[in-house]
Amino acid sequence: MKIADIDLGNRPVMLAPMEDVTDRSFRLICKEQGVSMVYTEFISADALIRDIPATVRKLAIDPEERPTAIQIYGKEVSPMVEAAKIAERARPDIIDINFGCPVKKVAGKGAGAGMLRNIPKMLEITRAVVDAVNTPVTVKTRLGWDHESKIIVDLAEQLQDCGISAITVHGRTRSQMYTGTADWEMIARVKENQRLKIPVIGNGDISTPESACEAFDRYGVDGVMVGRASIGAPWIFHDIKQAILGETVSPLPLADRFNLLRRQIRESVDRIDEYRGILHIRRHLAASPLFKGISHFRETRIRMLQASTLNELMNILGEIEILINRQAE
Repeated sequence: MKIADIDLGNRPVMLAPMEDVTDRSFRLICKEQGVSMVYTEFISADALIRDIPATVRKLAIDPEERPTAIQIYGKEVSPMVEAAKIAERARPDIIDINFGCPVKKVAGKGAGAGMLRNIPKMLEITRAVVDAVNTPVTVKTRLGWDHESKIIVDLAEQLQDCGISAITVHGRTRSQMYTGTADWEMIARVKENQRLKIPVIGNGDISTPESACEAFDRYGVDGVMVGRASIGAPWIFHDIKQAILGETVSPLPLADRFNLLRRQIRESVDRIDEYRGILHIRRHLAASPLFKGISHFRETRIRMLQASTLNELMNILGEIEILINRQAE
């Protein structure tokens, strides 16, 4: 699959853009585990053009993580164009426009998935951004605003006409948020549109190697994007890559998975500071499947998520690793 001149190989797997998740450290770890392309956390156009330091820092790209897409969102043409030009100076491989974020603070203000209620403005923004930069522009969006307005088949074609180089479709409406199941039949209908020539990337409920393979085999997408299933489990890309290559899936050894979490913790602390770095990483620890199914784990889990120092957290992880090994004997 190619996006413009960027060759991502056969059956590529992408790391979805996620706020407070896909920082540079996590992107690099996922790249090492086999992901084909990574996306930054989504970046507010308004905050970027106001030169907010925390927002500007999100533009930093490690050469080892490439290809990398910088994702921006906003609701007005001029700020989005200016933000795209600023993002381009960070030399991303792709600039992605977020028309899919469903959370109230974004969609409720008309940005993200909120644009699904104002298609003329969505197309105006897309066309203006494409015209303003030399970097390939892609779009990530949803099926529609709600069950009664699943417009994605026609919308994908309209966005293609604006000049985008690929589209990612999350198989839910904005009204669904992240509930229910993703509608991959609708994603397949986008791909089956003979007038659509750009790559179609499917997103939603890709949580196992089997679901990734099904997306390619049954629904015919050009690429798949993994989001929430990677939080606290970057090794999912190792497993998916093996499955896509037709190999027997051999999960990463337990010790290696724990070491990846330890690395995330250390790099989070190094990037921010001990207190805020640990706060940042708690989302990964809380979501990690590594801790599911452990007997009598509640008190230990609470201690892990309340740990306030690096040494304390590392010691607790050591205890948990020993506990899992004992229970497996």
